[in-house]
Amino acid sequence: MAKAEKIIERILANPVPANIKWDELVLVLNHLGYRTLHKDGSRRRFHQENIDHVICLHRPHPGNEVKPVYIRQMREVLKELGLIPAEKS
Repeated sequence: MAKAEKIIERILANPVPANIKWDELVLVLNHLGYRTLHKDGSRRRFHQENIDHVICLHRPHPGNEVKPVYIRQMREVLKELGLIPAEKS
């Protein structure tokens, strides 16, 4: 199993883990076809060209762990788009 797929498994876990790092999240988005559009301060925009979808996120600081609430929101969007499974396998 690829590293990105292992991180997706963690994203799908309930409750959402509180230790998903920014670099892991970016790795998953890249794996799903997203590319970084803009780097404006801590704000990042990721675009998936095939479905013309944009995700806007703020890079956490001073730490590197993404808050579970943001992971949960992103998880729901990716499920709705069919980019990750609706249920944990």
